[in-house]
Amino acid sequence: MSQTPVDSSKRTWLIASSCAGAVGGVATAVPFVSAFQPSEKAKAAGAAVEVDISGLKPDEKLTVEWRGKPVWIIRRSKEQLAELPKLDSQLADPESKRHPDEFTPAYARNEWRSIKPEILVVVGICTHLGCSPVDKFIPGPQPSLPSDWQGGFLCPCHGSTFDMAGRVFKNKPAPDNLEVPPHMYLSDTRLLIGEDKKA
Repeated sequence: MSQTPVDSSKRTWLIASSCAGAVGGVATAVPFVSAFQPSEKAKAAGAAVEVDISGLKPDEKLTVEWRGKPVWIIRRSKEQLAELPKLDSQLADPESKRHPDEFTPAYARNEWRSIKPEILVVVGICTHLGCSPVDKFIPGPQPSLPSDWQGGFLCPCHGSTFDMAGRVFKNKPAPDNLEVPPHMYLSDTRLLIGEDKKA
């Protein structure tokens, strides 16, 4: 059986064009396939964050990032906890009843706004225009604060003040208390921010 001779220049051209087509097809498919996979940044932005709080002392704050937001973890002193119930009459929403599902999970709807009284976990973003309040833990008269200040947070942008439970004072621009994110304890010294139910 005789074979028809193949022109070597045609063979080279066929091989080259087939390879180029294959490379083009793969290059076109990769963006579509990778679009179905979340990026590392996207996974990190929505993932729960585990935090070791074993070294946190009274009056100290630890900041972690969860979903692009700063989450404050604060160990409150016995003195700070004792002052919280005395402030109720000065607060806009002392029992966190306004928008409770949005700002305060059921397990934090108490006078401490926390699972454990000494540990406060809140999102460090003012509910007015999204500024970040500053720590004003030391009680007493200070610029931009009342003379009977008992410690908390001041939003320097428009003067909203929050107590050591993240509750906003009356007649301030911020309409709501600071948000308590979903969280739970994995142990006495480890917190999980972003989840509040065991899998």
